[in-house]
Amino acid sequence: MAAGAGTALSRTRILGANDRINLGIIGPGDRGHSVWSQFLKQPDVNPVAAADVYQPYLERAAKTAAQASGGKIAQFEDFRRLLELKEVDAVIVGTPDHWHAIPTIAACQAGKDVYCEKPLSLFVREGRRMVVAARQYNRVVQTGCQQRSGNHYQQAVKLIREGGIGAVHKITAGYTRNAMPGFKPEEILGPGKEIPKGLNWDFWLGPAPAVPYDPFRCHYHFRWFWDYSGGQMTNWGAHNLDIARWALNAKGPRAVSAFGGRYAIKDGGETPDVQEVLYDFGDCVVTWSGREVNRTRDEYLVFHGTKGTLSIMRNGFTIAPETWRKADKPAVEPMQVKGDANQSQTSHIRDFLDCIKSRKRPIADVEEGHLTATMCHLGNIATRLGRSFKWDADKEEIIGDKEANQMLSRSYRKPWKLE
Repeated sequence: MAAGAGTALSRTRILGANDRINLGIIGPGDRGHSVWSQFLKQPDVNPVAAADVYQPYLERAAKTAAQASGGKIAQFEDFRRLLELKEVDAVIVGTPDHWHAIPTIAACQAGKDVYCEKPLSLFVREGRRMVVAARQYNRVVQTGCQQRSGNHYQQAVKLIREGGIGAVHKITAGYTRNAMPGFKPEEILGPGKEIPKGLNWDFWLGPAPAVPYDPFRCHYHFRWFWDYSGGQMTNWGAHNLDIARWALNAKGPRAVSAFGGRYAIKDGGETPDVQEVLYDFGDCVVTWSGREVNRTRDEYLVFHGTKGTLSIMRNGFTIAPETWRKADKPAVEPMQVKGDANQSQTSHIRDFLDCIKSRKRPIADVEEGHLTATMCHLGNIATRLGRSFKWDADKEEIIGDKEANQMLSRSYRKPWKLE
């Protein structure tokens, strides 16, 4: 993983508008396989390889590729073997969050463009290294924040920035559901169970601390453990806080305050089942409400303007006008715009593929993914510390709080390291 910039550039084919893109996937599990399947519907994508530490996922990815292209793909347990293939133009990184940075940086060094699922990183310093690698090796790196490619999201952000609902001084974002009594199935007994055939558990852990195999930590439920993810904050916050920050056209907040914990769900997970975070953007307060104990959905993403309120979800947005005390009629008209989640995903993939050929930066460029992931990480740091702090978005430092600053980075388990 110490390839020079010249080597990386020399490995990249010059693609024309009609050329097919040779694609590989690292981590074709739950979300990874879903994205892989969507990519293979594009006429200019040619599947060539997959890498995963779980054999059944590899076999499923190969079967999906065969159905799409009629051919066989190379299969590897070690993603580094995939990156050695000169014919690979780009890779999807669909791994759990703690495995996003190392493969993405290695792919950039190997001259591959990258579509990395959100959240971009597990911690702040990791994300900045990913941005540096993308720039140093001249790679196109798209973050999987597909809401940015939704036509109705783009229309809403443009409307907000142009003052369509007046000045916005408050944004409410969140994700709520009722997951009581918890996520852990009764048949999962905990650590010490036999490792399933075809799973390299040590490789799955990778840079995370070594622990006995626990099926509850694997697959979808890795999200509830700090060693691998950041709970619903980095799962759904990476979507909705991304749109909020995009609409504000801001790098990040000036200050963060938060409270929460795992209060009601007693299934062995660590991330909050109730979380409230406040972000100070100077002239706008953004709040995040995360809740696993009540399914009210009105906090999904709402922009509160002086002339109207814009509420947006993946199926569209509505505007409800405000009437000032001394006004005869509302300053804006009510509006309802439909959206299409499938269009958002397809357009996001298409944007990445087109940028591979044009060498332009995609709509959810690695820098944007990093800034949004940072916003999520700061919310989790404030929650875990139970206190407020000020943030310098230019220096990417927490001001005057040594303990909080130490949480911007983490150590990797040997032999893994952040190049």
